[in-house]
Amino acid sequence: MILHQNEIPVDETLVRSLLRAQCPQWAALPLSPAGAGTDNTMYRLGGDLLVRLPRTAGKGQSVQKEQEWLPRLAPFLACPIPEVVHAGVPTGVFPLVWSVYRWIEGGEAGPDTVRDWAVFGADLAAVVRELHGVGLMGAARADGLSWYRGGGLGPCDQWISGCFDDCRNTVGCELGIDALEQLWRSALALPEPCGPHVWLHGDLKPTNLLVREGELHAVIDFGGLSVGFPDAEHSTVWDLPPRARQAYWDTLSLDDVTWARARAWAIAVGVSGISYYWNTFPSFVAECRARLRAILADAAAR
Repeated sequence: MILHQNEIPVDETLVRSLLRAQCPQWAALPLSPAGAGTDNTMYRLGGDLLVRLPRTAGKGQSVQKEQEWLPRLAPFLACPIPEVVHAGVPTGVFPLVWSVYRWIEGGEAGPDTVRDWAVFGADLAAVVRELHGVGLMGAARADGLSWYRGGGLGPCDQWISGCFDDCRNTVGCELGIDALEQLWRSALALPEPCGPHVWLHGDLKPTNLLVREGELHAVIDFGGLSVGFPDAEHSTVWDLPPRARQAYWDTLSLDDVTWARARAWAIAVGVSGISYYWNTFPSFVAECRARLRAILADAAAR
């Protein structure tokens, strides 16, 4: 499944060649596909390891961030996060950095794995509070740590306005695009955020939250790791049921302005996802549709 221009094809043969060249001790272990997201392709290696390869050169920077910062962040976090056990270097057959991680057992957050959504929402909020409280260790909002979701909404307006137009032509008959755009524009009129910068995971959606025995166990995929304002960090709570969303809000004592900005970020990611992946990644488009429907339902109930 090709999602981006200039994507580098990856298959088992390529992965094994990388392992033979750089990790011969693991080259003979069983290898099987372990999913593919918008940024990376993954293979399970044996029972205890995961190989993660970026799809494009631009995505390689995200893998590099994980290699540099996850070992430094892990000691400050109670919740398990990915552990890099090999930092792969570029080769002639795969000209990007790549990684081998310790496998973390668990299922994606969903109705079949989470026992109590209110508890889950509160636990997720506790993870966010802990991450946002970690010192920056000299990091700043620059270069690879300056992702758009940690900034203000204004610089994204032109781009997101085009995505609203695209969505009117694709899902406009089933979603209230005008109502979503009004929520976006209401948030744009709010004062810009002005608090201190913090560490941001950047994409705390259910597929990046692993559950074990009914409870939140680990947070994975720090490819969106950045430094910035915390508003966008809260945007993925619209991917969760209302009870989890309310418990998250209550645990962090979020104010209405922060909530409005977070909702605007959720809208932005939803409409841009539909616009960009409409013809290539239907399951991701379905996630975006579900998020936008939840936003409309939540806004109507408030």
